[in-house]
Amino acid sequence: MQKLTNRSISIDRSPMTFSERIYIPAILKGLSITLGHIFKKKATVSYPEEKRPFSPVFRGLQVLNRDEEGRERCTACGLCALACPAEAITMEAAERKPGEESLYREEKYAAKYEINMLRCIFCGFCEEACPKDAVYLTETIMPANYNRESFIYKKEDMLIPHPKKQEGTN
Repeated sequence: MQKLTNRSISIDRSPMTFSERIYIPAILKGLSITLGHIFKKKATVSYPEEKRPFSPVFRGLQVLNRDEEGRERCTACGLCALACPAEAITMEAAERKPGEESLYREEKYAAKYEINMLRCIFCGFCEEACPKDAVYLTETIMPANYNRESFIYKKEDMLIPHPKKQEGTN
């Protein structure tokens, strides 16, 4: 028990009992806790063989969708970049050339579309802001890398494969 009197502290040190001095009860108590944990279900998962179930609201890597005819859906409106709270999306719009307009629905397209995955917080605001359903978050986990440049995904990396070109390869 501590008593505070004029800058001096007196500590009551009552003598330890014999069982406290030999530490046997403390050792037995620690061993009983350890033995109790040995027989419990393990919390670890052997990752490549076993996979934990993801939450139903899990958001992973972003992809850029194509329409049924294989055209890019992104019209470079910039709403995804404006909605991103982390400012991870960089986009530059460009006009289509006079001959290309008949092949595509929109006259504008994203000449440059990049997502810095080191900044991305996987909030899903880009997916919600897109009026054309071009940006979409998958259930794919972001892979690990050793250099910063490999975390900046360009438009070519994010576009899903062209469906008509895949049919021709089969």
